[in-house]
Amino acid sequence: MADPLFINDLITQIVSGHLRIPSFQRGFVWDADRVAHLMDSIYKGYPFGSLLFWRTKTALQTERQLGPFELPENDPDYPIDYILDGQQRATSIFGVFQNALSPSAGEDDTWTRIYYDLGAPSDAQDSQFAYLTDSEVEPARHFPLGILFDPPAYRQFLKTMDDSIADKVDKLYRTFTTAKIPVQTFSTDDRAAVAIVFERINRLGVELDTLQLLSAWSWSDDFDLQEQFNDLATDLAPYGFHDVGEDTDLLLRCCAAIISGDASPKTIINLSGGEVRSRFNEIRSGILGAIDFLRTNFHAYSTKVLPFPTVIIPLSVFFATTRDQSTHPNSDQQSTLVRWLWRTFFTRRYSKRLEQLNQDVVEIKRMRDGDLHKLGEFEHELDASFFTKSAFSLRTTNTRTHILMLASASPLDFIGGGSIALGSVLRDCNKKEFHHVYPRALLEAQGADMQLGNSLANFCFLPRASNNTISAKPPSEYMLLMPDNQEQVSEILEHAVCPTDIFHDDFKRFIAERSDLLVKKAKQLMQ
Repeated sequence: MADPLFINDLITQIVSGHLRIPSFQRGFVWDADRVAHLMDSIYKGYPFGSLLFWRTKTALQTERQLGPFELPENDPDYPIDYILDGQQRATSIFGVFQNALSPSAGEDDTWTRIYYDLGAPSDAQDSQFAYLTDSEVEPARHFPLGILFDPPAYRQFLKTMDDSIADKVDKLYRTFTTAKIPVQTFSTDDRAAVAIVFERINRLGVELDTLQLLSAWSWSDDFDLQEQFNDLATDLAPYGFHDVGEDTDLLLRCCAAIISGDASPKTIINLSGGEVRSRFNEIRSGILGAIDFLRTNFHAYSTKVLPFPTVIIPLSVFFATTRDQSTHPNSDQQSTLVRWLWRTFFTRRYSKRLEQLNQDVVEIKRMRDGDLHKLGEFEHELDASFFTKSAFSLRTTNTRTHILMLASASPLDFIGGGSIALGSVLRDCNKKEFHHVYPRALLEAQGADMQLGNSLANFCFLPRASNNTISAKPPSEYMLLMPDNQEQVSEILEHAVCPTDIFHDDFKRFIAERSDLLVKKAKQLMQ
């Protein structure tokens, strides 16, 4: 715990450029009422929180200004204190009492006009401080806090002061000039330590924004990591993957995996800013190549249907290149990548430990470089319970895996027999485009086991118009709505990974037979 600061000390440190705001902090967001409330707490001696400073010898390449005030340069011979916690309070105190800095052009500092109501009764609950516009100020009643640390202005006010309020003004002056602000300071040039501290102090508030941290350490006049990610999001939008460009955690893990072969948070925060800049085109090509591979080979037209969007991380390592032309896997690499992804999806590999993702990063790089590798060589047993005990819900990994597997079979419309436009269906991934083979309403009317009725084993691609046509009809009845050609009906059911005879209306038999087909299909994909 460092020595507490008097308000005047805080002002002096800020004006001298010694105390600064790191760019990974959010900006000043308090309104005038909250600032006035802080003044009331200080005046009444209530706890109002401490300030946490990070002391370092190395200045950040990008910083924020303090609210509306642009901070002076710091003497390079002295260390810098960056405010990690308490920025809103420090900015409020400085803004109300300082008279050395003017706001930057276009910045609003009207919130600093806080007044003490000399006529208000002393009350433990109600505040005696308020923000007032010029038209609301009554000079005989409202004392401007901004003159307390401005000796000429304060002396001038004393000359006009009525004796009846002398005691109140004296108390006001003594209170704020002797008030102490609790301060904690820790000194380090270890970025990982700063990130950990920042995360912990903000765990109940604004979460650590690692992108802003890394942006501050990688910034140059011609490179801004946040802008690069924004541009990437724009480029990905037409392909249904705009949210990848906005998922900063995913993108940062791609950066770490490509540069360092490790996607852990500690690796991210220790990335070299210069290397991120120099290799960003390689990173960009890796991410774009990974998404193109998923779209082409898995009909994954958005992250909404990806069981694990994190598969983009190891895939980006494979496709990352410095060449103008994108990387293309050879036939062996192609089949290995596809098999590995299906095994990863069906075994829920990335729902367990980060170590497994990092293992795949290492193995995929070995494969890319032509070395011996073990990509996809992990246990991948599967039985019917995957399909019978998993309820259909677009939020779950198993459901998304089931959808991608059905998509790989090129599904056809049950009623019209035509191909289903997977691009539009899987981009929005709307539940209304997936329906029960044995209709839910039918099963409920029959008192069937609804756990099985709502399981993956009873779901297929079915456009909403066709589903409305089928409604609650049993298969033996909606068969009459399907094409007259029996071979075409069999083809529709084969493409839905369904038994070719579902028209016996025996739901339990159907579930058993379809589950066997689904398991067989899944195992084929994983071989």
